[in-house]
Amino acid sequence: MHHITSFAGRVRQGDVGRGKQVRVGTVRSALAAIAQTIAMDRGKTPLHNDLGDYHLPIRHMLDGFEKVDPPSEKKLAVGIDLPEHCCARAKRACSAKARAIGDLILIAFYFLLRIGEYTIKRTRNNSKRTVQFRMRDVIFFKKSQGRLQQLPRTAPNRDILSADGVTLRLSNQKNGYKNACIHQEHNGHEFLSPVRAVGRRVCHIRQHSTDPDIFLSAFFEDDGRNGDVTDNDIRKELKLAAIALNYESRGIPVTRIDTHSLRAGGANALHLSGYSDREIQKMGRWTSETFKEYIQEQLSSFTEGMSTRMRQRFNFVNVEGGILNNITNTIMGY
Repeated sequence: MHHITSFAGRVRQGDVGRGKQVRVGTVRSALAAIAQTIAMDRGKTPLHNDLGDYHLPIRHMLDGFEKVDPPSEKKLAVGIDLPEHCCARAKRACSAKARAIGDLILIAFYFLLRIGEYTIKRTRNNSKRTVQFRMRDVIFFKKSQGRLQQLPRTAPNRDILSADGVTLRLSNQKNGYKNACIHQEHNGHEFLSPVRAVGRRVCHIRQHSTDPDIFLSAFFEDDGRNGDVTDNDIRKELKLAAIALNYESRGIPVTRIDTHSLRAGGANALHLSGYSDREIQKMGRWTSETFKEYIQEQLSSFTEGMSTRMRQRFNFVNVEGGILNNITNTIMGY
């Protein structure tokens, strides 16, 4: 037991990680990992008693960690103005990377994407389930006689850039679902449209590569340099845009804007537009109701007009509060 609690303490202090103190959830995950390894070897976990609870020393230690941990701050949603600002700024940029960043931010907002679905990380983690979008995962559609018809992959750029809809297929994702498809239609804006943004990505990439497995985050500069947009590239651009749009004045600190803010923002936009929880859940590919964490009631839109409607007077009575009298004696003349 002493060795286990000592290991947990080292994890807590960051001695087996990045040198920074971690939260209790990380400690629990580390303990669960070693417990599983030991259980596979010995047939029994050293962390839990026969009832499945943590042994008392471990439980007291974790409870202590939890008490001193600061409250977690969830990232806040952004409005459509932020991705549109990023995309419009990218339009004026000279580098292919900057244009890719702007388009990917707009795509992430409309398709409610997780960061790992459209960017790469500097340090690859091969244990992650999510597979990023590739060129082969994109299908464009054009309306013909009122119906959407699929465009061939060899369609010319003019058809791709005037498509009426696009579908992205995820070969695998965080929750284990495979081959999930997400579809969006053209919103009428010739530049700030998710369909046009995906079209620009595809046209740029296939100009330089015929590899169907190349990521949508790829970019190719005129001087021969190439690479992929990373999560840090998206994070930096979002914070710069939030500063430019003065998000602080809306009660949204820049420190609480991150890559998850786009997914949260897309969910909020759908909710405020009147879409049902089920529709939002399907669009974001959530398998549980955890998506409701992204629907933030602290936004003023949720209470608009509420106090005015609450002043309306209703003549209600408590039907359980003794308003009914027994009139039997009166009728019978007693």
